Amino acid sequence: MVLIGEEYVRRELEFIPATCKVIEYYSQSYGCPSCKEGLGDTEKPVIVKSQVPQALVGKGPATASTVAWTMYQKYANGLPLYRQEKDWKQYGAQISRTTLANWIIYCSRNYFQPMYDYFHRELLKRSFAMADETRVQVLKEEERRAQTQSFMWLFRSGEDGLPAIILYGYSPTRSGSHAKEFLEGYHGYLETDGYQGYNSLPDIKRCSCWAHIRRYFIDAVPKGKQYDYSQPAVQGVQYCNRLFAIEDSINKKYPGDYEKRKQLRLEKEKPVLEAFWSWLEQQKPVRNTRMDKAVNYVLNRRETAETYLEDGRCSFTNNLSENAIRPFAVGRKNWLFSDSVEGANASAVVYTMVEMARAHDLNIYEYLKFLLDHRPTKEMTDDQLAELAPWSEKLQSIKNRM
Repeated sequence: MVLIGEEYVRRELEFIPATCKVIEYYSQSYGCPSCKEGLGDTEKPVIVKSQVPQALVGKGPATASTVAWTMYQKYANGLPLYRQEKDWKQYGAQISRTTLANWIIYCSRNYFQPMYDYFHRELLKRSFAMADETRVQVLKEEERRAQTQSFMWLFRSGEDGLPAIILYGYSPTRSGSHAKEFLEGYHGYLETDGYQGYNSLPDIKRCSCWAHIRRYFIDAVPKGKQYDYSQPAVQGVQYCNRLFAIEDSINKKYPGDYEKRKQLRLEKEKPVLEAFWSWLEQQKPVRNTRMDKAVNYVLNRRETAETYLEDGRCSFTNNLSENAIRPFAVGRKNWLFSDSVEGANASAVVYTMVEMARAHDLNIYEYLKFLLDHRPTKEMTDDQLAELAPWSEKLQSIKNRM
């Protein structure tokens, strides 16, 4: 028989389970029997000791790969530490959830914090930013009950055409003072939802989110009346939908062309906005109804709802920051709470590294391991830290590719 042709049949995916191995380090000492150094009346032998790589965490078994995998499983896949403890046992490693937590806290504080601070400094240099916040429960906070809700904040760069920066930050309350402290030194536009805690930030121009505005009108539509255009709430939704349609059309035709976006917004969206404000002023909804709340919500934010017209780099909605904070909200459903303030701060730092990797299309586990292998320090300059940032040329080898 001779080969007369070849036909592709199928491709199969083979799964190879993870394996663990133990690496033992020994230090050897060498002495020269015929070489001695004279020190006055005393002599001491010449001894040379082999160098041993510095441990990642104390004298324990933690390595860059094990800690990176632990972080990846919890913060990217939402797998709580008590489940990971069982997982490690399946691999033959007896590692308690307390040890796993200590690894995360230690590495986030000693190796990730310098990168986090660098990202923070870079964000403050920008002119366009976005923010959002969500609840988190911390069990052991000083002078607070375990049931008290704390907050995780999300600050990120806007649509300025520069590499994305995404930062999480923990605070015990939702007070606007935390946002003010975090953004101290920032001057520019800030896209947010309608939370008034951002109003006290100096040298900042607020941009209101049109997705939130539309949501208020959607919530005000009576049940089963979504297509009844005589309903004022439905009319409000239609005005918003018209703006969204124009915005989508502009972004598809001229992606990244911010001057063109500003020009077309003024030409096509501003007339819709003027008609919308005129329509709103004519509305007389029943007090304390959902429609009443929608009308008041929008009229109270009329000025900030139009700020986006000033610059094409201003965002129309706050969806980018909401999408960035969603992984935290999803993960919280699995791990439920942070045990301590230290743990909450560590979570904020590690989530930052995870979402930075995701935003730049890097393999998340590989980026976490890369940082733990290189171990950034506070003594590094910003130029050195930039080499470890996800937009660095060094990181292109761990891009997510299919």
